[in-house]
Amino acid sequence: MLRSYRPGDREALVSLWSICGLTRPWNNPHRDIDRKLARDAHNLLVIEEGDQLIGSIMVGYEGHRGWVNYLAVRPDHRRQGLGRLLMNEAERRLRDLGCAKVNLQVRSSNETAREFYRQIGYTVDEAVSLGKRLEQDDVPLR
Repeated sequence: MLRSYRPGDREALVSLWSICGLTRPWNNPHRDIDRKLARDAHNLLVIEEGDQLIGSIMVGYEGHRGWVNYLAVRPDHRRQGLGRLLMNEAERRLRDLGCAKVNLQVRSSNETAREFYRQIGYTVDEAVSLGKRLEQDDVPLR
């Protein structure tokens, strides 16, 4: 079942992101969840099977580009179309907001993710991704 995040999902969602290799010491996932909930909570989506979270995606739009973060599908549930389901829902929501283009970032070493996105129509933009931390997240996880 695809649905929006609920407060009771927090630990299972952080666990999913960890299992899928999406967490990093400098990015506290609890703080990312809090930041998302403060902006547009309905666009933090999960897939639930029974009592287990097996997929997630975070969708954002600031008026110029749509962004996708934290696309995750449990390794034992991959290759069943769940990633496509999540991306299709993200793209639908962004289109409904008038968004013309979706951006996302994939670590250059993640060949599996890069191939997944290529298969669903994403191409490498000839751009350099730059970043600057405005707040440090390197605090212990809850």
